[in-house]
Amino acid sequence: MKRLRGIDRIWFGAILALAAALRLWHLNAPLWHDEIQTLVTHVNLGWGEMVRSYSMNHHYLHNLAVKLSMTLFGDAPWVVRLPAMLFGLGTIWAVWALAREIAGVKIAHLTALLLALSYHQIWFSQNARGYTGLAFFSTLGMLYFQRGMRQPTRRTWLLYGLTLAAAVFTHLTGAFFFFAQGIVWLVTVITRTLRGRLDRAFLGLPLLGFLVGGIVTLALYAPLLPSLLDTVSSVSETSAGDVMQEYQSPLWTAFEAIRSGIGSAGPLVALVGAAVVILSILGAIAIHRDAPLFAPATFLHIAVTVGLLMAVGMRIWPRFFFVDIGFLMFLIVMGVQLSCAVIGHFIGGERLSRALFALAAVAMVAISALLAARNYTAPKQDLAGAFQMVEGMRQPGDRVVALGYAGENFGPYFHADWAIAYTDADYRAALAAPGRVYLVVGFPERVFRDIPAFDSDRKAGLTELRIFPGTLGDGAVIVYRRD
Repeated sequence: MKRLRGIDRIWFGAILALAAALRLWHLNAPLWHDEIQTLVTHVNLGWGEMVRSYSMNHHYLHNLAVKLSMTLFGDAPWVVRLPAMLFGLGTIWAVWALAREIAGVKIAHLTALLLALSYHQIWFSQNARGYTGLAFFSTLGMLYFQRGMRQPTRRTWLLYGLTLAAAVFTHLTGAFFFFAQGIVWLVTVITRTLRGRLDRAFLGLPLLGFLVGGIVTLALYAPLLPSLLDTVSSVSETSAGDVMQEYQSPLWTAFEAIRSGIGSAGPLVALVGAAVVILSILGAIAIHRDAPLFAPATFLHIAVTVGLLMAVGMRIWPRFFFVDIGFLMFLIVMGVQLSCAVIGHFIGGERLSRALFALAAVAMVAISALLAARNYTAPKQDLAGAFQMVEGMRQPGDRVVALGYAGENFGPYFHADWAIAYTDADYRAALAAPGRVYLVVGFPERVFRDIPAFDSDRKAGLTELRIFPGTLGDGAVIVYRRD
């Protein structure tokens, strides 16, 4: 690989500086439900207590980093989100390094710039959860996988094993990503064996990497294994009773991922989805000669994740595919470049191809910047705003009832004396006594289904005081009053 020129270092430094500025802006916005639950049920425990039991809501390596951050800087929202932000920046660097090795520095710069401006990348970099950490370690894993498959060395595959362990200890679904790469490796081994071209290093060193990763992962999870197995075995039962059954559909997942990115629903979602698929396939064709295993590993990870989650009856959240966003962005850039080259080949030659690609790059950057601005229109979920409003309005004798799972935050985090209602029975009991009652609804679409009696009452005449918007899907918080 060519030595990086000074001007390229300046360009990439500027991209990282822009990315940091966009992620620092509004980093101190109010925390949402999952972030608060991460604090009150996990991070606020002692260091040893944090690794005694398993929960799907606990992203262990990330949460340990959050605890360290809070130990050093306090408990402000920006402190809680600092590790996620740093992992987000690290992911942009890792994708840049990966793209540079495959396609050169100019493509790497454009891919990194698009990620710096990406709505989803900014959103998750300002989300105190482990998804940017998972993306960072998975991207490093892809980088070492590409290097190790091209030229196996012990150092490369040992680093691969360590990134595997770090990713899986951040989030259990990280295993899906490396499992997909393991399948790609096995297929390649079989193919080379049949052709009589298998090198012993190509068999033994990757196996060493997977073995080291597996052993380190088991050692990290050892204190948690009994509760981990119990939790995983009960996932299908929990999901089966969920009123939001659409969350288990891969079609809903794809729709929601695109809708949240472009900020609208309708036919545009299908058009964007089709464009992503077509350009990703074209990108896979474009890089096949230089990186034949990159696209298969990426696409297979998506398929494996969908298949395994459906097999265990688990909800298929769009965030489980966040690790792929950098890979897909790179493939899309390469697909656009190939499209411009084909047009130039049939119409105006190489000069037209370069001009078209430059225009396409400007358009992609402009659209990404426009979409990124939506991150700053509202908090993810404004529980803090609803709490302050209600506490400022209530008079002696007024009661407050929080409806749905978001209600679990007001007592432990905001130190409120509010009741919580999850079901019709809870709701009717809470409203049986006369008097003024404030009703605070988080995740309204879920609450309307979980508590039909409330849904009926709100349509019949409860006073809607205010809607606090949120960028989270179903992230609005609504305040009602019964006089």
